[in-house]
Amino acid sequence: MINLPAEAYAIIEGRHSDPFHYLGPHKEDDRTVVRVFLPDAAKVDAIDHHGVAMPLERVHDTGLFIGALANGSTQYQLRARYGDDVVDLEDPYRFPPLLSDFDLYLLGEGTDQRIYDKLGAHPRVIDGVAGVAFVVLAPNAKRVSVVGDFNFWDARRHPMRVRGNGYWELFVPGASSGNHYKFDIIGPHGPIAQKADPFAFSAEVRPSTASIVLDETKIPHPRSAPDGINALGKPMSIYEVHLGSWRRKGSNEWLSYRDLAETLPQYVRDLGFTHVEFLPINEHPFDGSWGYQPTGMYAPTSRFGSPADFAALIDACHAEGLAVLLDWVPGHFPDDPHGLGQFDGTALYEHANPLQGRHMDWGTLIYNYGRTEVVNFLVSNALFWMDRYNIDGLRVDAVASMLYLDYSRAEGAWIPNKFGGRENIEAIEFL
Repeated sequence: MINLPAEAYAIIEGRHSDPFHYLGPHKEDDRTVVRVFLPDAAKVDAIDHHGVAMPLERVHDTGLFIGALANGSTQYQLRARYGDDVVDLEDPYRFPPLLSDFDLYLLGEGTDQRIYDKLGAHPRVIDGVAGVAFVVLAPNAKRVSVVGDFNFWDARRHPMRVRGNGYWELFVPGASSGNHYKFDIIGPHGPIAQKADPFAFSAEVRPSTASIVLDETKIPHPRSAPDGINALGKPMSIYEVHLGSWRRKGSNEWLSYRDLAETLPQYVRDLGFTHVEFLPINEHPFDGSWGYQPTGMYAPTSRFGSPADFAALIDACHAEGLAVLLDWVPGHFPDDPHGLGQFDGTALYEHANPLQGRHMDWGTLIYNYGRTEVVNFLVSNALFWMDRYNIDGLRVDAVASMLYLDYSRAEGAWIPNKFGGRENIEAIEFL
């Protein structure tokens, strides 16, 4: 074994904040030196684009390998031996950045209204290699790793790089749709609970809490509602429904989105309604909340089926001439450990002061509407449901609680705005 620098041990111990600085290919003295960390690997070769195999030296028993490529090549694959098994794989630390400088500019400005195309998990092909691009906001984190089915949930294997104002990113070759994942974060004060992806398009059924990689571009796009159905001069009659309690089947089981698509739209149409409003369908951990305490703002709850199944329900409603409204909850969120609360070890999405950041009635956390990234997250979410699922409108929940800083608070238990008043100026601007 050779003497290793401190950052090598930071990689081995899973606490390096800039893994690309050490891992992957680096030009050193006119050579391309490759450093690879593959825990439990006994032997690793680097195969250049000519097919020449160069053995890498195992410099630490945990699985740290170093070596130079032949002929100064910069393109390579890895061949690793684990016991009797030999595996060919790609090195995630040889791929270019995911976010462009322009992306980072718009994210910092808060003007990209389709940030769900950039953040979260997106199956991609880069340099002819299939994998998943992961991006998450965690500006106060010391280290972020993506963990999941593809790496044994081992935070040492895929630490991410940070860009711009705290956007952590990594392309993971070989990861694919259907993989379960979370973000493993070391905050300013140490490790925190693994977090679900705020931009996940799919999630596990509660009580499990992992996010699921989904290629949302492959979700069938529902047909549109009849032209002019939301026109001001047209009558409107709204049927409000909680999908989990409208009807049941079998042994008191929920109807699936597909089950509902076969019965609910015709039922609502026959009653003479023009619109159907779904109580919140965002992913949520607690059945009793009826969806009003969401943790997955971009994921239709998996209780009733897949995102494609939900799209089928929207399509069926439109086919019956109904417009679809969603009950949307941008006013608060629960403090479940896997959710948005203290996301990077600090109050990222919420206010740090509980006099501003906690609903006393509901025990939930309040979004910080004065933070650009939070407003961008919510505005993009509203547009997401119209873009991806072709819904026709939103009913905004708990508006009074958003507008007034003293909502359901005793005297002295709230913080006035900058003018000394009770109005939440940032929330008003957001709405």
